[in-house]
Amino acid sequence: MDQAVLSEGQRKQLRFVSFAVEAGSLPDWQRRLESAGVKLADAPIHAADGGLWFCDPDDVQVNLREDELVPWRKAAPEDSMFNFGDDIQRVDQARWLTADAPASPRRLSHMLIFVSSLAASERFYTELLGLRLSDRIKGMATFLNAGPGDHHVFGFIQSTHPGLHHSSWEVPNFDQLAIGARTMQERGYQEGWGLGRHTLGSNMFHYIRDPWGSWIEYSTDMDRITEAWKASDWDIPPAVWCPMPPETFLANLEDQG
Repeated sequence: MDQAVLSEGQRKQLRFVSFAVEAGSLPDWQRRLESAGVKLADAPIHAADGGLWFCDPDDVQVNLREDELVPWRKAAPEDSMFNFGDDIQRVDQARWLTADAPASPRRLSHMLIFVSSLAASERFYTELLGLRLSDRIKGMATFLNAGPGDHHVFGFIQSTHPGLHHSSWEVPNFDQLAIGARTMQERGYQEGWGLGRHTLGSNMFHYIRDPWGSWIEYSTDMDRITEAWKASDWDIPPAVWCPMPPETFLANLEDQG
C-alpha cells in the first residue's frame, strides 16, 4: 500500500485519506456507514481501486480498504546506540564516521489535516471510524491514535476549510533529523521550523515547507501509549523547545475551490 500519493492537478488539494481495515470487514463497515446516513462514492481519479469511498464532514474523500499493515523497516543497530554516563551502548566505535548518512525515513508516522470544525471531525473519525482521542490543544488541534502504539497517527488543526497541514516521516535518530534538515536546505528549501521537541507526542521534529505550501516533518522518538492512556485537554504551546515557528506555520494555503 502506498503511504503517500501525489497527483497532478490544477490547484492544491487534499484529495483523500485512506485507512487499512481488517480483512473481510468491509461488509460490516458498509452497513455501519450506511446506517449512519453516509453515502458511498466512487474512487477519485488517480486513486487505487477497491475498498469503500465516502466523504468526511469537510467533503474530503475517505477510503477504507483491506490492506495489510505496512511492515516495519527496522533501523540499523548502530542507529540506536547511545552513551550517557555509565550507561554504555557503544564502545570502540567512532559514531561520527556514520552519523552523516543520508536521512532515510522508515515510514509515514502520522498526518494532520486542516478542518473547519474540530468537534465535527473528531466525532466523525472517532464515533464512526473508531480512531481514539489521544489529546487536544484547546481550540487548536486534536490528536488521534489507532490503539496501542504511537501517541497519534492522525489529527486535525482548526481552520476555515480543509487541507493538508503536514505529513510526518519517521527517522531513527537525532542525526538523521539534522541531516535531513540540512539536505533540504542545501536543495533550496529554506523555509522550515526546528529543530525542536513537541509537547503532545513528545517527538523531536524538523519541518520543511513543500513546493505546494504544506509541511513535511522529519520525526523521531514519539511517545508510545497503551489502552491505559487517558486523553486530556491542554492549553500549551506546540513544543517544549525550538526556535520560534514561522508566522505561516498554521496558515492553510489550500485553495477553497
